[in-house]
Amino acid sequence: MQVQPSAQSDWLRSYYYTRALFSVLWVAAAIAAAGHFAVASLLLVLYPACDALANLVDARSNGGMAANRSQTLNVVASSIVTVIVVVAVMKDTYAVLAVFGVWAILSGLLQLYTAVRRWRSYGAQWAMILSGAQSMLAGGFMIKQSVGIVPPSILDIAPYASFGAFYFLVSAVWLTVASYRRKESA
Repeated sequence: MQVQPSAQSDWLRSYYYTRALFSVLWVAAAIAAAGHFAVASLLLVLYPACDALANLVDARSNGGMAANRSQTLNVVASSIVTVIVVVAVMKDTYAVLAVFGVWAILSGLLQLYTAVRRWRSYGAQWAMILSGAQSMLAGGFMIKQSVGIVPPSILDIAPYASFGAFYFLVSAVWLTVASYRRKESA
């Protein structure tokens, strides 16, 4: 469903607030679940699954899947990663961290592309551009940790989600301020 540009901007702002809230709640749950294999495993599967759903909803709300190819690819990648994480949690934590690392690189690249594309329409995408770039760097770090000696845990992924929450919140606030300024000047 295509919506009017101001309504799209309002929707995007709400979407960013929702993504920030989800990430904050996920991090809190991850910290609480540290040491509880079953709960941590569920959270690890939930994270990419929710990312796939969020990208699907966002793409459909902003012109459809064909108009948002980077998000369509992100939906596919996050869905595949969800299935791979299910298998990886049954293997070992090193495999889970490696999968998250590869996914962080790919989803960061796709987020970066989406943010650059949206810059002209919405502005306030600099935080999403930084988030995409940092996601790729974090992915490399996670892959490096996945071949280390210290067994990884969900707490090795929580900082990645924390930074995601921060960037979504900054983008939402930035769009809120921009909207307020537009209304004040009108």
